Amino acid sequence: MSVRTTTDEGSSILLVDDMEDNLVALEAVLRSLNEPLVRARSGEEAVEALLRQRFAVVLLDIRMPGMDGFETAANIKRLDRAKDVPIIFLTGRDADAGYAFRGYATGAADYVAKPFDPWVLRAKVSVFLELHRKNRQLESLLAREQDQFDELAARLGRMDTHLAANAVQDVPGLRAQIRQMDELLGRMRRSRNA
Repeated sequence: MSVRTTTDEGSSILLVDDMEDNLVALEAVLRSLNEPLVRARSGEEAVEALLRQRFAVVLLDIRMPGMDGFETAANIKRLDRAKDVPIIFLTGRDADAGYAFRGYATGAADYVAKPFDPWVLRAKVSVFLELHRKNRQLESLLAREQDQFDELAARLGRMDTHLAANAVQDVPGLRAQIRQMDELLGRMRRSRNA
């Protein structure tokens, strides 16, 4: 398995096929997307790669010796860190008509028959890359918001401690307001995590 290193491994594309010619063709089509391409020559290698790093999308051949594409997809969907990674199944045009249904039932996001149209494949992968970028931005915003909630709660705690230590007029009223604000923050955190 070869890995091109990057500072943003989350945008990598995993290419899974047991045939070298197919991997070369996929790389030629997807190279222009300027995202790291990682090869896996088997389902086992694919699962290992997904345990090591994040991927934006997986292109997965259905017909492989040993662990086929369906079994590989099922194993991917069982991994907590990879269960939401979209999978595009790749297979020959002569494949059984039930392959598409089985692929979607296994958790595939899309299905492409080989030989594939390079423009169509690149467009489909681009859509998943953009979705991945948007999800990462959203995760970052939510983490920053959570940090702000935590900072606000800590400040409220320090205010409460200060007010309890220093006699100020209407301390009970101020402390009651602080407790209400702290309860509100707690509800906000719980609703975010639900």
